[in-house]
Amino acid sequence: MTTVPGHRTTYVIKKPGSGPKIEKGSTATLHATGVVKETGAKFWSTHDPGQQPFSYQAGVGQVITGWDQGCLGMTVGEHRELVIPADEGYGSKGFPAWGIPPGATLVFTLECLNVR
Repeated sequence: MTTVPGHRTTYVIKKPGSGPKIEKGSTATLHATGVVKETGAKFWSTHDPGQQPFSYQAGVGQVITGWDQGCLGMTVGEHRELVIPADEGYGSKGFPAWGIPPGATLVFTLECLNVR
């Protein structure tokens, strides 16, 4: 596991990529599956029926801190697993609408599809 500099989120590269890197300000498109570490319950997946790959502007706070900082440096084609502690995820409130309890550690399995 590698720790994201200046944060507590960690990651493991499951499969290296070879394309452009996600950098602050770039728009990244990823496949993602999120699981609550404590329960193993999946709360979201872009692979589920009716879902699409997720696009966002990287490094500017549009998503939770652990995701925002933990995806920086990913390359197109890379598969990465992020482990995000509660304070860099949804914190003490959780995200009840998605079944994320207060204080939950989140595990995301990610595949970088595109960077622009």
